[in-house]
Amino acid sequence: MSSQKVMVVTDSTAYIPKEMLGDFSIPVIPLWLIWGDERFRDGVDIDPPDFYQRLKGAKIFPSTSQPSAGEFEEFFRSAADGADAVVGVFISSALSGTVPNAQAAQAQMPDLDVRVVDSFSTSMGLGFMTLAAARAAAAGGSVDEVVAAAEGMRDRVHVLFAVDTLEYLHRGGRIGGAKRLLGTALNIKPLLQLEEGRIEPLAQVRTKRKAVAQMLDVVEERLEGKQMAEAAIINVDSAKEAQAVAETVKRRFGISSVCCTAVSPVIGAHAGPGTVGIGFYAVE
Repeated sequence: MSSQKVMVVTDSTAYIPKEMLGDFSIPVIPLWLIWGDERFRDGVDIDPPDFYQRLKGAKIFPSTSQPSAGEFEEFFRSAADGADAVVGVFISSALSGTVPNAQAAQAQMPDLDVRVVDSFSTSMGLGFMTLAAARAAAAGGSVDEVVAAAEGMRDRVHVLFAVDTLEYLHRGGRIGGAKRLLGTALNIKPLLQLEEGRIEPLAQVRTKRKAVAQMLDVVEERLEGKQMAEAAIINVDSAKEAQAVAETVKRRFGISSVCCTAVSPVIGAHAGPGTVGIGFYAVE
């Protein structure tokens, strides 16, 4: 056990539900949602219900932005108060400039022990990595052990999701390899994954129901016969559907608890309403 006190931090796109956070106190730096002349701190000035209600009648499509290096410097210094080191686990550098700005701030603070981990993920993929780091820190792990816990989870966690349309990912420039699906029939429901930090296609399915069913078949393949350790059902303004998927996951994979969580407005702006997904990993 280390004598170091390590503070684990993350960004707003992790959007870890309260029931999974438990007693952990994990400082969160918000990304920015930009809507015309207005700027909102993700999850602070605007929450998912308000965001989706506004999106339905919006004539201007929102864009997103990462915190500045200056914001990160202030954030890290605040998080370091009373701690020996800070470990920040953040949204994939392939999806956002958050990690480079965190690293720029890190370079400006040689007096602080700050480590920046690129999750190559977001939503509950990022969430599970952050929780793994927080558990290691709570167990008295050194800063190197806390970083190793986050990076170890990065190699284990999977994020799969079915979207109603690729329009939002395309508009936001986050479509990755899924761009090859553009121009397909309008009734195609793409099944996507986060792979090496990018959004990549898995399959094209004709209905949402079949897309979710195929998503769970892929989950079973990825488990490779191992027991599911933790899972969270991710949704974008589709909580009822997410709850039904969670019940199916519990029955099919023999897991007693599966959380449902919304995504932050910044992620919802890119995925689009109707998205349902799963973040999960297997027992080692």
